[in-house]
Amino acid sequence: MTEQYRKRIAVYPGSFDPVTNGHVDIAVRAASLMDLLIVAVYETPAKNLLFTTDERVALWQEVIAERHITNIEVDRYSGLTVDYVRSVGGQSIVRGLRATTDFEVEFQQALMYRKLAPEIEVLCMITDLQYLFVSSSLLKEVARLGAPIEDMVPAPVARALRAKFDQ
Repeated sequence: MTEQYRKRIAVYPGSFDPVTNGHVDIAVRAASLMDLLIVAVYETPAKNLLFTTDERVALWQEVIAERHITNIEVDRYSGLTVDYVRSVGGQSIVRGLRATTDFEVEFQQALMYRKLAPEIEVLCMITDLQYLFVSSSLLKEVARLGAPIEDMVPAPVARALRAKFDQ
């Protein structure tokens, strides 16, 4: 083969406030297809955040370390997602889908990515059935009201949520 091997890099962007088992499911499965998956924590989403960017990055790092996954890195970014993907040499953006409402939003976003960066592919992955109903916003509300969340989030996230709401 005369062409030099090109490392397959994908970026999984999101606010991840907080990380759910559904997010982890998508990350682990996407990483199995790539040489490197970068979980990119968006610093300034247009929504109210419970966790700071540092906390969201640290939670992801703890979750990945617990699972001993060697080809996932965690980073933070701001600005256009496609600009970040280019800056790390990525060829694709990974997005998770739970329901048809996710599809509609992700479809529009994918078309915008295609317009801004036609060289970057968008890979949409369907979440595992057991996580279809879990959303970060719903999860925060359930945790705030004291309901059990341990089967919906990784252990470090459950502890962090409990600490936030016990204050």
